Amino acid sequence: MSMFAVAPRRIGGIEMYARELSAQLYDSGWESVLCFAAEPPPVVRGFLDHPGVSLEVMPPACSWLSDRSAMRCLWRLLDKHQPEVLHVHFTGAISAIPWLARWHSVPRNYLTDHSSRAEDFHDGRLSPWRRAAARLLNWPLTGVIAVSEYNAGACRRSGAFDPGRVTRIYNGVDTTLSHGDPAAFRRRYGIPGGRPIVLQVSWIIPEKGISDLIDAAALVRAEIPDVHFVVAGDGMGMEEYRARAEKAGLGDHVTWTGLLTDPICDGAFAAADVVCQLSRWQEAFGFVIIEAMACGKPLVATRVGGIPEIVQDGVTGYLVERRRPDQAAAKLIHLLSHPQLAGEMGAAGRGVVAERFDLRSGVRRLIDLYGIADHAIPRAMAACS
Repeated sequence: MSMFAVAPRRIGGIEMYARELSAQLYDSGWESVLCFAAEPPPVVRGFLDHPGVSLEVMPPACSWLSDRSAMRCLWRLLDKHQPEVLHVHFTGAISAIPWLARWHSVPRNYLTDHSSRAEDFHDGRLSPWRRAAARLLNWPLTGVIAVSEYNAGACRRSGAFDPGRVTRIYNGVDTTLSHGDPAAFRRRYGIPGGRPIVLQVSWIIPEKGISDLIDAAALVRAEIPDVHFVVAGDGMGMEEYRARAEKAGLGDHVTWTGLLTDPICDGAFAAADVVCQLSRWQEAFGFVIIEAMACGKPLVATRVGGIPEIVQDGVTGYLVERRRPDQAAAKLIHLLSHPQLAGEMGAAGRGVVAERFDLRSGVRRLIDLYGIADHAIPRAMAACS
């Protein structure tokens, strides 16, 4: 049983991972239960649907330590499916779930740390009493999966987990997916064919550096007048950032697509010349980055969290300091002005994804970690990392 304390809103990294792991488990004789915080939209539900998969909905919890309604729901699902493995995602590092699984005699109990840390996060050990409480609550965990070396190090140093139980398994992307039709994407959003496109796919929130992107866009347009920026995603800050872009004189040179159900197959990455990720907080990983690299696009990204583990500065793109739109603009101008270099970096990125961030390989590693590949039995379990 895989429990995701998030809503499956698009066909993105988590949804692709859930489907791939379910498929590999099914091929090994196992069933999967995928639990989400909301009912998937029809397109996403169709994508997740696979032989041997059951989809369940759990209400989001305010706290996995104190929300009785959510814990009762999980209790019922554990009774219903009797999983051999429980793997939870996005629930936080400290919760009562490991003990709930133990009380249900779940043999294997995992947590994946997807957490992006705050911009001012100071890596270090918890206070003695918090460390003791966390160790007690997490004692039943079989293992902790970290999606980057950055997160793995933070988990080990915090003292909240037994360091020996922390394993880094990178997130992955399906490299076989169609990249969509770039011309159709331009037509859909009214973007003239001759304009070079800079794309950022993310939540529209301050932590994703949207204001820095807008400031960089103004600087880039001063040098390359026909440039076009595309911001794909949604969030509470949408109207504020639209107004900021208008005030910066960007006018019809910024397109706000809203949430894209499937950015890869919709052709968003294929249409882009360069992809940005100007995050301010300490990114746990960066699904969008590997999606862009899989589509052969160079990156301009901030040097935060796990991003430097993905983007090789000067090879697959450029790393810049957070809150430095001037640095981001300079790198964007350089790539847009040197399309051959951009193409070479994009090709290098595609090779890095195939070698280090392939979804199927990551899933196989997770199943090996579960230790169930040679023990196929007809009992329900869910999987994803």
